[in-house]
Amino acid sequence: MTENDVAKIIVNTCYDIHVALGPGLLESVYEEILFFELTKKGLDVERQKAIPLIWGETKMEIGFRADLIVEGKVIVELKSVEAIAPVHPKQLLTYLKITGLKLGLLINFNERLIKDGITRIVNNL
Repeated sequence: MTENDVAKIIVNTCYDIHVALGPGLLESVYEEILFFELTKKGLDVERQKAIPLIWGETKMEIGFRADLIVEGKVIVELKSVEAIAPVHPKQLLTYLKITGLKLGLLINFNERLIKDGITRIVNNL
């Protein structure tokens, strides 16, 4: 499965969740349900995975914590905020660079239409 195949499943699942629940819930609720639904579909999903930062020869445990990493290929960062801040896409791009992964999805469930809350971030894809 390619990154785009995985992303398509994630986006479709987010759409189904958003249709059922709508905006306005806590990020942790959407994360729990998305994790459940993706694993139910047979995908390998890591949740709240700590990602260290390598600085020179030193592995530092102060990197970041990914909301979800799906199939070891796509980082999913979930939000439930009034508006995505300019820093959010930049953070996700940095996470992609640190991990060497090529695709990230920034998903804000607090939109009237979920399609307006999905941003693809790529790292040399």
